Amino acid sequence: MTEGRTQYGSERLDGRVAIVTGASAGIGEASALALAEAGASVVVTARRKDRLEALAGRIRDAGGTALPYVGDVASLEDVQGLAAATMEAFGRIDILVNNAGLMPLSPMSEVRVEDWSRMVDVNVKGVLHCIAALLPKMIEQGSGHVVNIGSLAGRRPFPGGTVYSATKFAVRSLSWGMHLELGAKHGIRVTDIQPGFVSTELMETVPDPELREAWDEAWRGKRTLQPEDVARAVMFAVTSPAHVSVSEVLVRPVDQAT
Repeated sequence: MTEGRTQYGSERLDGRVAIVTGASAGIGEASALALAEAGASVVVTARRKDRLEALAGRIRDAGGTALPYVGDVASLEDVQGLAAATMEAFGRIDILVNNAGLMPLSPMSEVRVEDWSRMVDVNVKGVLHCIAALLPKMIEQGSGHVVNIGSLAGRRPFPGGTVYSATKFAVRSLSWGMHLELGAKHGIRVTDIQPGFVSTELMETVPDPELREAWDEAWRGKRTLQPEDVARAVMFAVTSPAHVSVSEVLVRPVDQAT
């Protein structure tokens, strides 16, 4: 390993404080590990306490600093508690990785309104809740970096994923608007990471068995992204020089034809 750089090839983040939502598995877990390995103090949050405590333990065992915080981004009260706990423990907030998300895919014709509402609550309102709770701290500091985990679906919808895509279109628009409002004026950088298909637990939230089976069949024998691939994109953005704003990163599997 090159001195002063991590295994991801990124610069050190010593003295920085990062919050990662949806950190109990997948992209969130991989991002938290990468940030901690680069020297950041990491606050990991999700709803599964056992997973968070195990992740925090791994980070500490490797010599890093981690604080687990159990909460649901769909609850503004939970996210406000997250902000307070982070400030109490570390006194600042430098990086927010808005990763928590749901993807219960289904055809529009099934009219799964409850699933639609939950996706909006987590994928859109959850992002807004985190921004609302943490942005004032960044503005006060005069610096900060918000990384929103969007999706290739935020560029185009696909059958069965119309509502999910709509939530990711919202994240893409929000990210651009935040850059325009917060970049030059407040020194806050905003990045929208847009992965293609990643092997995570997200597909387990798909309630339609036919859709899930068709998806599995379409990807049989093909190479997907791994959570660590997306974590590398996160690290590229957050370790770029302070005057550089990496606005979007589109990361796709070579085998993804659509």
